[in-house]
Parts: sequence; structure tokens; C-alpha cells
Amino acid sequence: MPGMLLTMSAVILCAHGGKANLAAPNPRVKIMGTPVPMSAPPLAIAGCAFPPPPVANGPCVTANWIPPTHTVRVKSMGQGLVCQTSQAIAVPTGTPVVISFPGQVRVKGM
Repeated sequence: MPGMLLTMSAVILCAHGGKANLAAPNPRVKIMGTPVPMSAPPLAIAGCAFPPPPVANGPCVTANWIPPTHTVRVKSMGQGLVCQTSQAIAVPTGTPVVISFPGQVRVKGM
């Protein structure tokens, strides 16, 4: 899936408005001086408005990237990079996260 590569300054939100923070920068790849994130560590989510049990199964705490949605042709340190079309699922709610801005608009990967 082609898409703009994410940088550490990307804006990612859970479905309930919580901000997802990228965990680990890639030490080898930078775009316009900003590191790209590693695809293996989960995202930490803060500020999710989904209610906790017994009302619902929230709030979203972390999100995991779905590996088949990483880039296939562009890799760093043996891992595919995360792009704007990559998908992640929030835990424990199971809702998808939304990448509203990739952090840059110059470099596209497949």
C-alpha cells in the first residue's frame, strides 16, 4: 500500500479522540531531519474518552500496528516502515486508529 511515510511528528488519534504517541524513533532513517518511527513497538494512547467497564470496554491504552500494512519495498533494519495507509488497532477496545497527518508530505513509500 503506497502512502506518505510517517515521522515522529505524525498526528495519530484513536477513534474516541485520544492522542496516540509513537514509541521509538528509528535511529537510521530521517525525513527532513525528523526520525521515522519503528513499526514494532506499540503506540501509547492518552486522553481517550471511551468509558471504562462496566459501561464499555475503554479507554484505549495502546495500539498495535498491523504488520501486513507496513511498506513492502522500503525497509530499515529489516522492518517495513509505517506509512499513512498503515493500520493499527487500539487495545482493549479493538477500534482502528486514525492517522490525520503523517508528519511530512514529501516522501512516499510502498
